[in-house]
Amino acid sequence: MTLFLASLAAVISSIVWYLSKTARILHIGTLALMLWGASLMWLVDAIHEYITLGAAYFTPNAKVMMNDAFLGMSVVVLALVIWFVFVLIHDPMHVIKTRS
Repeated sequence: MTLFLASLAAVISSIVWYLSKTARILHIGTLALMLWGASLMWLVDAIHEYITLGAAYFTPNAKVMMNDAFLGMSVVVLALVIWFVFVLIHDPMHVIKTRS
């Protein structure tokens, strides 16, 4: 579930980055790279767990699925927070500078 959520967020942010000029100004590419990095990390984790557990990896119980879902959402939210702070620091639209 963590791999799915991180990959879904990475694909969505990549599509938004590709289609919108404003998204490129707002450094959505940085967000996409963070999410693709998280997806790669979860892919390696999934491969390791499959090697360790075998076929049992594909039959998780509900508790494990919920835990993975919350972890995946937490990773996406953390990436969004880091990206938001990055955008605030760089101020690409000069919103903060014009108000000062």
